[in-house]
Amino acid sequence: MFCGSSAGVRPAYAEAARAMGDLLARRGIEIVYGGGAVGLMGELADAALDAGGTVIGVIPHALVSMEAAHDRLSDLRVVRTMHERKALMAELSDAFIALPGGLGTFEELFEVLTWAQLGLHPKACGLLDVEGYFGPLLACLDHAVNEGFVRPENRALVIHDVDPSRLLSRLVRAQRDGAPVGELNRELGVERA
Repeated sequence: MFCGSSAGVRPAYAEAARAMGDLLARRGIEIVYGGGAVGLMGELADAALDAGGTVIGVIPHALVSMEAAHDRLSDLRVVRTMHERKALMAELSDAFIALPGGLGTFEELFEVLTWAQLGLHPKACGLLDVEGYFGPLLACLDHAVNEGFVRPENRALVIHDVDPSRLLSRLVRAQRDGAPVGELNRELGVERA
């Protein structure tokens, strides 16, 4: 899970983080995230833990106090660098979901998308589009396709939905069946026209 260390200005962002944490816990899916106790990261972790879920945090030593490392996680891994953080999160994860967040969330998302594009992993990448937060980003990706910088099949790597349960089901299906992500997007009418 990639998400902000801030809560954002809309209550819907925190509500979505809590809903996703609760949903993952109820489905028995372990969460790997950035290890923070604040912002959407904290909301996600608290909801999952309150529902009896397993939450693994990965945080660089330098951010332990800045992002207020969560003190009741199932497992907190403190690493030396941001690079180590991202590598360990990727290694521990079966799929990736981004909730609203800032530059760090975008950077993490685009790194795993780039790795998928290059064939470095087969893991599904999803966006929970809360209140249209990722609309401009998706439009930018469409523009990059139109301008010849992103191939349509790579744009189709992004599974996005407004509903946490539906997004999770699509990601699980992509992982379980090995269904091409682009095919899943087309079936549900969410791929770029």
